Amino acid sequence: MAEIAIRDVIKRYGDTQVIHGVSIDIADGELIVIVGPSGCGKSTLLRMVAGLEIITEGEIAIDGRVVNRLEPKDRDIAMVFQNYALYPHMTVFDNMAYGLKIAGRPKPEIRERVDKAARMLELDRLLDRRPRQLSGGQRQRVAMGRAIVRNPSVFLFDEPLSNLDAKLRVQMRLEIKQLQRSLATTSLYVTHDQVEAMTLADRLVVMNQGVAEQIDTPLNIYERPATTFVGGFIGSPAMNFLPGEVEADGSGIALAQGPRLRNLQQALTRNSGARITLGVRPEHLEVVPEGEQDFHLQAGVIETLGADVLVHGQIMEARQAAARASGEGGSGIIAIRLPGHARVREGERLPVKAAAGLLHLFDPESGKRLVDL
Repeated sequence: MAEIAIRDVIKRYGDTQVIHGVSIDIADGELIVIVGPSGCGKSTLLRMVAGLEIITEGEIAIDGRVVNRLEPKDRDIAMVFQNYALYPHMTVFDNMAYGLKIAGRPKPEIRERVDKAARMLELDRLLDRRPRQLSGGQRQRVAMGRAIVRNPSVFLFDEPLSNLDAKLRVQMRLEIKQLQRSLATTSLYVTHDQVEAMTLADRLVVMNQGVAEQIDTPLNIYERPATTFVGGFIGSPAMNFLPGEVEADGSGIALAQGPRLRNLQQALTRNSGARITLGVRPEHLEVVPEGEQDFHLQAGVIETLGADVLVHGQIMEARQAAARASGEGGSGIIAIRLPGHARVREGERLPVKAAAGLLHLFDPESGKRLVDL
């Protein structure tokens, strides 16, 4: 087990900078998930920790030892890859034991370590099979077993579940979580799947274009996103963003589409008259009796998901048409999540209210969070 310190790490390819001064402190035994869209730099950052990419600037330390110039084999890490990277001509036992054999460990020790890991991963009856005789989930277990037998200080996971079907992904992420808890090994996990990230992580690192936009617990990131990017990336479906401005007396928000929100928990006098972007999650909008609404939503596309119904629609208010025509109001298209028993028809006008205390205010230029509502 070990702590990892990533300090002001920068990565450049020629004149192109892809990682912009990322700093993360990872505690002993902690599972950190790096999440973000394709091309945001998350795998590059992981590969620099592994020693597979050279650090341009900054410092990475594992258990207090700076590893910038150490070869991967000297960093006391084990990596689980997206494509399993198993030797097709070797049995499960030989794949799991290969690293120990290369390291010159005694045969009895190799047998003991492989057998222990195989029992833990329910592979003990498959040790004589070859990879082509295994399912995708079993191959991923073999790849994890190969990492476990090395008893490393740090586990690195590079999108290990992306090749599995949806049902198996759920099963495997639970197994990874239980395994990491039982081994208490410091782990760094990369994924683009936000559900995977939210369920696995002790803390999340949300990456955007080589920058760590927010580092916090999954719940804190969901409840208090630091930027519009984080708010839009974490949560499914994505947070709704509506342009508007704080009213002169700070008592409410006038949205560009027409509605005025006054059911706020606090006055916004510090931001009186300021242009803002209002963020509200689909699950924090509800259909209310006529007359209690903040605005009307004309239902468009309706997605029935069983436990939930997602309604995508257009805000319909007196000023909406004029705002859209002037280009100030945006599309006014938002999503609302309703209980699965809700019955909504396309074209229906729904009276909708935003939940006070669950709204988010962002600066429209920088995208940074302003205040909590």
